[in-house]
Amino acid sequence: MKIFLMLGASALLLAGCGESGDTSAPPADSATDTAATDTAVAPTAPPQAATPATPTDAPTYIAKAGAGDMWEIESSKALLAKSGNAEVKKFAQMMIDQHGQSTAKIKAAATAAKIEVPAPKLDPDQQRMLDEIKQADAAGIDAVYLRHQRAAHDAALALHKAYGEGGDTESLKKAANEIVPVVETHRSHLDKLGTQP
Repeated sequence: MKIFLMLGASALLLAGCGESGDTSAPPADSATDTAATDTAVAPTAPPQAATPATPTDAPTYIAKAGAGDMWEIESSKALLAKSGNAEVKKFAQMMIDQHGQSTAKIKAAATAAKIEVPAPKLDPDQQRMLDEIKQADAAGIDAVYLRHQRAAHDAALALHKAYGEGGDTESLKKAANEIVPVVETHRSHLDKLGTQP
């Protein structure tokens, strides 16, 4: 029963992080699991669950960064088509422009390292969030968009920071570290937009 609860909590944590639900972590040592469960040491579970969200290998980083940028661009285009809020629309246009730039930066870094960049593909959670934005009416789209933008930017910041610190390819680490302050600026803008009516 305790293992079932730990697996359920891990799945919820991954879903909250905007991940695809991939819980394929390395097999845990049963002695460690038992010790953690018996002593109720909760902090050991989140680092294991967070590992898939923060890849240190170039192909996975490129795929996740590409999907994140594609989501930002497509969700912002959907917002622009329906929103009447000038400030949110201004933010959406900034997302289109700056996430296009971060895609170009990552592609250039990958090319310099002679790594092929596949076409980006949204994970199921990203597709679900995009569909919710597209299905929202004009009166509700701003709230749906901003809520999903916050989650996406939290995930993007974790991705770029982790790769910048521990990635396996220098040119991509440099690009990731250059993208981090841009994502932090986006989060700051989101905080300001959250206080608007």
